[in-house]
Amino acid sequence: MTTATLDELGRSPYISLTTFRRDGTGVATPVWCAADDGVLYVWTRSDSWKVKRIRNNGRATVVPCDVRGRPVAGAEPVEGTARLLDPGELAGVRGLLSRKYRWRFWLVDRPAAWARLGKRPHTAIAFERRLAGPSGSL
Repeated sequence: MTTATLDELGRSPYISLTTFRRDGTGVATPVWCAADDGVLYVWTRSDSWKVKRIRNNGRATVVPCDVRGRPVAGAEPVEGTARLLDPGELAGVRGLLSRKYRWRFWLVDRPAAWARLGKRPHTAIAFERRLAGPSGSL
């Protein structure tokens, strides 16, 4: 199977986002995502370990998966860079995810905000494919 584009990955119900510890060990997590203009966006809790790992090392891979994080048969991981977005960009990412997941996103987001008295301690992550350099290396 050929490597999927980020827009194709964005149509998958779940992706496995692998972030890397300081020692180079990968940690995969199934997440919701939405694609916009060749960038994959993810929404997660600000205190999650993936946020801490991205803060230390932006290297990441994504692959379509099921709800339990098992990669789709034949799917190849896409290497790229993950970066944490500013809090002001979170509303746009929430909008993308809300449009894609509709009632499922609302079911997760609204009760959580109510339980936290309106606070949404979340961070948006942007994943972009790592492009080959002039020599063809990544």
